[in-house]
Amino acid sequence: MKTLFLQAPSFDGFDGGAGSRYQAKREIRSFWYPTWLAQPAALVPDSRLVDAPADGLSLDASLAIAEKYELVFIHTSTPSFPTDACFAELLKERNPSIQIGMIGAKVAVDAAGSLNATRAIDFVCREEFDFTCKEVAEGRPLADILGLSYRTPDGSVRHNPPRPTLEEMDLLPFVAPVYKRDLTIENYFIGYLMHPYVSIYTGRGCRSRCTFCLWPQTVGGHRYRTRSTAHVLEEIKWIRDNLPQVKEIMFDDDTFTDFKPRVEEIARGLGKLGVTWSCNAKANVPYSTLKIMKENGLRLLLVGFESGDDQILLNIKKGLKTDMARRFCADCRKLGIKIHGTFILGLPGETRETIEKTIQYAKEINPHTIQISLAAPYPGTELYKQAIENGWLEENSAVNLVSVEGVQLAAIAYPHLSTDEIFHNLERFYKRFYFRPSKIWEIVREMLCSWDLTKRRLREGVEFFRFLRARQA
Repeated sequence: MKTLFLQAPSFDGFDGGAGSRYQAKREIRSFWYPTWLAQPAALVPDSRLVDAPADGLSLDASLAIAEKYELVFIHTSTPSFPTDACFAELLKERNPSIQIGMIGAKVAVDAAGSLNATRAIDFVCREEFDFTCKEVAEGRPLADILGLSYRTPDGSVRHNPPRPTLEEMDLLPFVAPVYKRDLTIENYFIGYLMHPYVSIYTGRGCRSRCTFCLWPQTVGGHRYRTRSTAHVLEEIKWIRDNLPQVKEIMFDDDTFTDFKPRVEEIARGLGKLGVTWSCNAKANVPYSTLKIMKENGLRLLLVGFESGDDQILLNIKKGLKTDMARRFCADCRKLGIKIHGTFILGLPGETRETIEKTIQYAKEINPHTIQISLAAPYPGTELYKQAIENGWLEENSAVNLVSVEGVQLAAIAYPHLSTDEIFHNLERFYKRFYFRPSKIWEIVREMLCSWDLTKRRLREGVEFFRFLRARQA
């Protein structure tokens, strides 16, 4: 079937492709690659991938593209589902014969609810959906496809048996050729990564049990299944040779550093290829492994610190204590590895005192840059169940994770801490961290080394101040 994989237009600057990490408008306009769409697209010959938010495509322009296809897969999320469903309805009006399916954690955990929300959605793919999409595109009977929920001719919803977890990750083709074929590489930028960059996955699943994290609890699972080192390095070589404008590779596995011998082996291979790279990491990587990574092209680690309070880290099953993270940060500083640190306000156990403690902790460990999120109880996560059971969130309120403008909201409230207070502590956190003479000088000193970086930081600075003003309003 003539097939389109689509990230539908949504809020201006909404990064729905960011998976569990940040399904909202960012403080600084940023875009992650729609890898969850690119992977099944790589399995379907002659398909096309369109990322409307990154390309700046309007609703009408996106509809004009999509209506020409027989089959459209739309990636959706809890925050974007209402607008994605509306898009599906408009598309059906233009082309009633088109088949529309949805993929993503939202429909994986609420297949029936998603299908019943609108008759414009014909089916949804649950679990790992790569080969489910492939089989639908091949025209197989829907009743024979594992991991599929669909609407029957009489209007009822049928759920097929689940699709087994994919064990042989090398069966998945490279996503980078799809990026080159269908996307504008320069449209993807993240404030802490070199531009242009490319991000890929070398495995799926995360052994950590963080209660708030979406994809391991809904799609990927908690077993870290990995591609072989040779398979990973072959794709990196392809990127180096076919996308010469790319300045940095980002490994977006939930925790790329979980298997130390594998990380070291990949790092040595990357060193031989002469590429600059970054990855997600947990703040428990030993100095010896960090040293090998740094000596072989590692530039930056994206690390989820979440909170400066050990009890909160225990509450969310982070599997990490602040003292361990302090040693990790000291090791990275010694080796010259930059850190982009992420923090979350409003997690279970949060108080005014723990917020202040986290701000002081962030200033102490002093990552190069930070991102602050608000606790987001996505359906399908343990945090969502806790929030409902404890009365921190009313059932079905999770759809209000973002405002009508796409800005992240504080969804969880506690008897001693209101959503409004949690919401406004976010900008206070940012100001306390960045508006320090030492941090300002650190940023200025970095800008003095590069005119391109200076222009970029000035643009980001304007966007950041607009973000702060918008939140205060």
